[in-house]
Amino acid sequence: MTLSLLDGTIILTFIVANLVIGFVLGRNVKTAKEFNIGSGRTPWWAIGVSVIATYISALSFLGAPAWAYSDGLAALAIHLNYPIVILAVTTYFLPFFYNSGVASIYEYQERRFGTTSRAIMSSIFLVTQGLSTGAILYATALVLQFITGVPITWAVVAITVLALIYTTMGGMLAVIWTDVFQAVILFGGAIVIMVAMILLMPEPIGDVLGSLKAAGRLTAIDPTLDATIPTTIWSGLIGMTLFHVTVYGANQMMVQRTLGAKSIGDAKKSYLLMGYAAFPIYFLFFFIGVLAWGYFGGRPFQNTNEIILQFARDSGIPGLLGILAAAVLAASMSTLSSAFNSMATASVVDFYQRYFRTHASDAHYLAVTRWMTLFWGAIVIVPAILYANSSGSILELLSKISSYFVGAKLGMYGLGFFSKHTTERGLLVGVFAGFAVIWAVATRTDIAWPWYCLIGGGATMIVGWGASRLLTGRQADWSPYSIPGQRARFEASGAPTSVEGWSTLPGTIDRQSLWLIAYLVVTIGGLVLFEALV
Repeated sequence: MTLSLLDGTIILTFIVANLVIGFVLGRNVKTAKEFNIGSGRTPWWAIGVSVIATYISALSFLGAPAWAYSDGLAALAIHLNYPIVILAVTTYFLPFFYNSGVASIYEYQERRFGTTSRAIMSSIFLVTQGLSTGAILYATALVLQFITGVPITWAVVAITVLALIYTTMGGMLAVIWTDVFQAVILFGGAIVIMVAMILLMPEPIGDVLGSLKAAGRLTAIDPTLDATIPTTIWSGLIGMTLFHVTVYGANQMMVQRTLGAKSIGDAKKSYLLMGYAAFPIYFLFFFIGVLAWGYFGGRPFQNTNEIILQFARDSGIPGLLGILAAAVLAASMSTLSSAFNSMATASVVDFYQRYFRTHASDAHYLAVTRWMTLFWGAIVIVPAILYANSSGSILELLSKISSYFVGAKLGMYGLGFFSKHTTERGLLVGVFAGFAVIWAVATRTDIAWPWYCLIGGGATMIVGWGASRLLTGRQADWSPYSIPGQRARFEASGAPTSVEGWSTLPGTIDRQSLWLIAYLVVTIGGLVLFEALV
């Protein structure tokens, strides 16, 4: 199809604005540390918006409505757990990483267990992030192809080049501030799409909602005790809570930006913003998918990821397709830039600097990090093109793929934080056992994928602890990088356990974070009430 002048102007303005932000911020980046984690002066709210925009990618903009088009609001159960997730991450993970002053969070694994553990964790991150980034590239290229007719391959390359330009120039500062700009476009675009869909419904919205309720499309809380159903309240609040804890707590891409916050309090506040914002954001995306089911009468689509694109094209509203394209590009760019930056940082800090050039100059590491950013940009093009064979929700597909790996992360950090006797040799046995168990569960049973993290993480911890006792025996003291070890270190050194009302001690729950639990109860009650009142 041919873009209108208005649509093209909207898209071009968005692209130019991103490049200008990257260029302006790039002039101030002088060191590898600034490139990796920023200046240390970034406001907490900007970091928080960046965290939100990074995870709410094009997969959410296209994949969440596609998922809800198939399963209704039941799919929202997978994303109800963020208050618990953020509470756990700010209590256990952030203090460890922030206090250590590292650029790569996987350095923790080396300090707790050894060099092999660090290399494995960083490698798992690079593999899983490469796959997820490829999926994001594909979702964005799908939009570009739909609007302009450009082949998927060329669209993937064009989007990659655009994201690489400003990421390579500005590093983490460019990532954060372009994320803020992109978040405004992203959420504004989603609201415009929802309002337009309501106004253009073939029937009054009240009648449509009544039909959706009768068809079971508005049921978000499914209390069924069946582990083969992926979207029950139990899979959301148990299995996917552990899944998302690893996504936000043990993921270089998510944590890296908080390491450059002004204080531990600012780092935690940036994450708390996600704890409160996640539910309304995901409700918006899934509700759009449910409305689309009412708008299109539930008719099947060859590729459900194109539902929102089809609506924008058919609506006839001037500029709507351009707004949608800019919103999807915003969703993708925020995640792509973060992914390229974090993958480059992990590659240089965990491998190049650790094993090849240990004592090079800072200017050398800055140059290598920029080259590694370009390298990973080229690599992720391959999985992006391979995803083109997928026709279901790309968000659900990516969640399934990620579920194979998060158990190892959960197990390695769980044992690191809470186990006295686990050593590296036993841990590695546990990691391989966890992968074997997940493979068996995925191929030999009907258990739904949201439970894979719990199963894989549990197997990793049980086997890892047992193997450690057999191979190395009991340990006399707690590791200084365990929760009890950290508490002992703080007590012995007399270091302050709180700064400006925020705990610096891992394992201590901040009073401000407890409101998240009340918020979770309110959101679940609100969903039940919403269905009852329709």
